[in-house]
Amino acid sequence: ANVEVAEMCCASCGITRDVNDDNIRLKKCTDFDLVRYCSDECQQEHLLQHEEACMERHDEILFTQPESTHEGDCPICCLPLPLEKSTLMACCSKKICKGCSFASAIREIEQNLERICPFCRHPAGVESDKIKMKRVKANDPIAICAFGMRRYNEGDFESAIDYWEKSAKLGDAEAHYLLSNMYWDGSVAA
Repeated sequence: ANVEVAEMCCASCGITRDVNDDNIRLKKCTDFDLVRYCSDECQQEHLLQHEEACMERHDEILFTQPESTHEGDCPICCLPLPLEKSTLMACCSKKICKGCSFASAIREIEQNLERICPFCRHPAGVESDKIKMKRVKANDPIAICAFGMRRYNEGDFESAIDYWEKSAKLGDAEAHYLLSNMYWDGSVAA
């Protein structure tokens, strides 16, 4: 109800906009569209009052984490995975943020520990191809997409497309993107 009132009247003088009268036009607050004003004078009069509310709104927007990305959340720190800044763990097919990966690597170096997956604690490099194939056979869309990328890098475009199509059908957004690039550059006949 308050939002409707703010859209219908000037925040400074209180003059209301009549739906049938085009003479009164209320202009929006320039920063966060919280209130409306009938004139520049009213906006100047209300500036001190509005500035505080506007700054609160600015801080709220600035310091609020986004709900999530299409990548989902890091399974370790539970923050949204940033685009292009995540690591795919071959052993468990989990994408973790570079921050968690870096923190794990620092801990391993400082404590002279064996390199392991930060999520599942599986030793790095041990039978990774077998584990990847196991994840592919289990219909893990992320593992299937990664396998498609491997085939693409080897020059086997047909297999890459097959893997990406399967991954896309299982709901992987990255596979959809990679397929669209293949169609865009003409690597795939439509």
